[in-house]
Amino acid sequence: MAVKTLQDLLNEGVEGRGVLVRSDLNVPLDDNGQITDPGRIIASVPTLRALVEAGAKVVVTAHLGRPKGEPDPKFSLAPVAAKLAELLDRNVQLAGDVVGYDALSRSEGLTDGDVLLLENVRFDARETSTDDAERAKLAAALVELVGDDGAFVSDGFGVVHRKQASVYDVAKLLPHYGGTLVAAEVDVLAKLTENPQRPYAVVLGGSKVSDKLAVIEALAPKVDTLVIGGGMCFTFLAAQGLSVGSSLLQEEMIDTCKGLLERYADVIHLPRDIVVANKFAADADSKVVPVNEIPDGWLGLDIGPESVARFAALLTEAKTVFWNGPMGVFEFENFAAGTRGVAEAIVTATGKGAFTVVGGGDSAAAVRALGLPEDGFSHISTGGGASLEYLEGKELPGIAVLED
Repeated sequence: MAVKTLQDLLNEGVEGRGVLVRSDLNVPLDDNGQITDPGRIIASVPTLRALVEAGAKVVVTAHLGRPKGEPDPKFSLAPVAAKLAELLDRNVQLAGDVVGYDALSRSEGLTDGDVLLLENVRFDARETSTDDAERAKLAAALVELVGDDGAFVSDGFGVVHRKQASVYDVAKLLPHYGGTLVAAEVDVLAKLTENPQRPYAVVLGGSKVSDKLAVIEALAPKVDTLVIGGGMCFTFLAAQGLSVGSSLLQEEMIDTCKGLLERYADVIHLPRDIVVANKFAADADSKVVPVNEIPDGWLGLDIGPESVARFAALLTEAKTVFWNGPMGVFEFENFAAGTRGVAEAIVTATGKGAFTVVGGGDSAAAVRALGLPEDGFSHISTGGGASLEYLEGKELPGIAVLED
């Protein structure tokens, strides 16, 4: 079934019409409330600019962080509004509420080409409610902001795996379209699942095996190489009977990892050496040890140079690569070499003609934090969780509801 696109909406005409856009503006902030990685805001701009230039009255809804269903100043979208205004080169109003008096009065005052950003939609507990009726009420209030002849554009790929009011329920009440970002993401992920070029390599990192178990189960039978690093590798090492010291370990997952290693021994590749530290800190004492010599009381914070070289040899020869999750604590300079080395190998593969995808989340943040070239990858996703669920074969509610 087909999804109508932003271009379809533009062809129908939006001048003078209210258009509600669900964007993904969930960017990281530092302790001073400053944006540390504006990647998702930048990615939202093409859809918004196209609507603005076509004369729409644009109302944007988005979330930031995980407020507990009520206003919380530290999760205000104020810094996002300022950055969005800078990127769009026009004023972006920020409503003082989600669907209350200020949002309604500001939306009624919009003129063609204006942009109104509603305050954090998760300040309203109905957004994430499991009660269909509660979500429907919030959706109806959001629709009221754009009027009877309004339209809905879903452009927040990072949230399409959630059945939430601003993602799912509004699409049932308005003519609905996929934005340029959502369309691009789905197109990229389809390339990973529908006859990808081989060799096909997947790199998984991050902290917990449980977070990636479903995608490992889904991809291991389909790929040629599955590289595992990050904190999750220690549960696999423990499954091989190795001591991992004080490293991150999910003991309840050891038997599961044993089973995966038995079934996919020819596909799964684990580190051979580890950078260990005497504490979790940027200035910790560190050393490189083989995986079978992790000292008691020390914890692994990165993969070692032998592992990087081995993984790089596999990745540079791949024709398709999907990467989700860092290889170590890249935020600490002394433990960033593993993530950098793997990322550089993927860049090399891209240069040799491979189709390479960075699966959002911490991986995308690492690319920018480590100063790696964003154009060194075929695609950098904005939605880590949504990307993984798509690859697992799950239906994404925010995509399914757009289908006609």
